[in-house]
Amino acid sequence: MSTAKKDYKRITTKSLYDMKANGEKISMLTAYDFTMAKIVDSAGIDVILVGDSASNVMAGHETTLPITLDQMIYHASSVVRATERALVVVDLPFGSYQSDPKEALRSSIRIMKESGGHAVKVEGGSEIKESIKRILNAGIPVMGHLGLTPQSIYKFGTYTVRAKEEEEADKLIEDAKLLERLGCFALVLEKIPASLATKVAQSISIPVIGIGAGGGVDGQVLVIHDMLGMNNEFNPRFLRRYLDLYEQMTKAIGQYVTDVKSKDFPNTSEQY
Repeated sequence: MSTAKKDYKRITTKSLYDMKANGEKISMLTAYDFTMAKIVDSAGIDVILVGDSASNVMAGHETTLPITLDQMIYHASSVVRATERALVVVDLPFGSYQSDPKEALRSSIRIMKESGGHAVKVEGGSEIKESIKRILNAGIPVMGHLGLTPQSIYKFGTYTVRAKEEEEADKLIEDAKLLERLGCFALVLEKIPASLATKVAQSISIPVIGIGAGGGVDGQVLVIHDMLGMNNEFNPRFLRRYLDLYEQMTKAIGQYVTDVKSKDFPNTSEQY
């Protein structure tokens, strides 16, 4: 299997299939605004997820449940305007697709038309298959999400690792194969045993992106605020911090306050 990296000018759903076939890992990060998305896209990321995690990191909610469809469209529009290379996937928020396939289609059409996003992402397997079918039948690409599904956090009652027991693991594998059969172009697996995630990735042809699912999958995703160390209170095992922006930004802002108070800023060269 070739591991040569192809130079993609624009990432599409087909690009992700090709990456999996060629053994090239897929990189994915979240973004929620124009400035951050422009930086992420320029750095060469393959997929930008406009995640409902905006509910947490942008709005300060405890869960992802409160964010609305209008708010997701606002964030997604900002990201799309900044993006030239990456595939932009937008989360369908809680309550916009689970119970009514027609509502799922209406929500997805709004995201695609009003934000310019390239695909939507949904959480769940067999229980939402009719919604997924309705969205796909309209020609809208769908990314699945199994394992720890944050929109179901009150059902789980905890953010602990999922599918450690055989019954839940078997259902996850069945759901992954179902999502592939339905026509989903990719799948996110969150916080499940690495051996199970590897088994899923090897048993289906669509790309599998992991978060807390080990290295045997086809790519990785992290929340940008976590990866850059802007949130210093979140420390799961799967998180690798590439910067400590919390400390660096706090120090820089503190220095600015000192300079203003001491009348050091602005100096004569910083005024007209």
